[in-house]
Amino acid sequence: MSPRSPPPARWLCLLTGALACALRPASGWAYELQWEVCDYVRMFEEERKQCLDGAQLGDGIEGCSKMWDNLTCWPATPRGQVVILACPFNLSPIQDRNVSRSCTEEGWTHLEPGPYPDACGFDDKESGLDEQLKMFYSSVKIGYTTGYSLSLATLLVAMTILSLFRKLHCTRNYIHMHLFVSFILRAVSVFIKDLILFDHPESDNCSEVSVGCKAAMVLFQYCVMANFFWLLVEGLYLHTLLVVSFFSERKYFWGYILIGWGLPSIFIMAWTIIRIYLEDHGCWDIINSSLLWWILRAPILTSILVNFILFIRIIRILVQKLRPPDVGKSNSSSYSRLTKSTLLLIPLFGVHYTMFAFFPNNFKDDVKIVFELVVGSFQGFVVAVLYCFLNGEVQAELRRKWRRWNLKGILGRGRNYQHPSGGSIGATYSTQVSMLTRGSPSGRRSSSFQAEDSLV
Repeated sequence: MSPRSPPPARWLCLLTGALACALRPASGWAYELQWEVCDYVRMFEEERKQCLDGAQLGDGIEGCSKMWDNLTCWPATPRGQVVILACPFNLSPIQDRNVSRSCTEEGWTHLEPGPYPDACGFDDKESGLDEQLKMFYSSVKIGYTTGYSLSLATLLVAMTILSLFRKLHCTRNYIHMHLFVSFILRAVSVFIKDLILFDHPESDNCSEVSVGCKAAMVLFQYCVMANFFWLLVEGLYLHTLLVVSFFSERKYFWGYILIGWGLPSIFIMAWTIIRIYLEDHGCWDIINSSLLWWILRAPILTSILVNFILFIRIIRILVQKLRPPDVGKSNSSSYSRLTKSTLLLIPLFGVHYTMFAFFPNNFKDDVKIVFELVVGSFQGFVVAVLYCFLNGEVQAELRRKWRRWNLKGILGRGRNYQHPSGGSIGATYSTQVSMLTRGSPSGRRSSSFQAEDSLV
């Protein structure tokens, strides 16, 4: 009877790679742990080849043939004899521990005095910690997969709505659509990355991998950076509307496209070229070089910082514009509208990323991971709901189309239908931003985004 082989050591690489990827590119300790595990994997692979090569040559012994059990090579042994070997040095913290197998008529027996962890004195506490880490990161993966799936579904519906209705086509909504596309690409790239790293046999980072695996990581890094830059574009556009009286929206729009899609491509191309020459190993999901790390991190941190500054400036403008002119007038309504406006801008600007963006990398890794991966995965869903489904302009257009379709079905003559005046609908467009720009020479531009904040 052949013994049941213990699970291969390669699962350690998969676990470590998952931890290092989740802890973001600069996890030096995860990088060292990863390559320490890879050294063990390479060592076991060499021993396995030597063991199996010797077994293929044949030894002429009647009994049990040479066997590799993923950790130890058991030599060919005649029936009725017992083979005693020392524990693998990397599994036994206690010296002079041995394991044995007997060769019987049915083949090799099970390992004695028990499985490798018990027989070699492997620390149960460390094994328990590994299991806890695996459970934690599995829960995190389930959480952000749920968040990105929900965000992807709502963003696709929002994109369809903004694309189909021509009355919603304007510079403001074009920028929103580009932001939605960046969230969609980010979600898709996360799914592709997880499919390769967790479900692909190449994903252990200890062996040569295909170009497609590296290309998937390049796509993932680009989509993440582009998403942050389009959050920056949203801040720049809104700040420009409030501060600049006259400007060419078309010229600015092409500039925004260069910022949102062009600048990330420059940084990612530089990162890819340097990675090829300095750190071309594994699937590129772990970064040890500080240069490679800062090429990715510096632009993202800069966009977060600039957006936070714009957020503060816009809040100051809101405070000034919402201040009641009468001294004796109550400030409660102004404070309420200011609070709603602030909460509305936070997901659009990505201000919540400032909570951990400038903290040290070893600051409460579990909290950072849950916040950035799980909470951050729902940002696309929140943005789609606030700036499409709860948008007054979108709701009014949907109601108008719905009434028209109903009347076409009832009357059977939609061409002769005269749509009623939208005066009652226009009342819902009064918002904080309209108060900010009331009396401004840029009235045409202010009316373009009055509906955007109608929900507050």
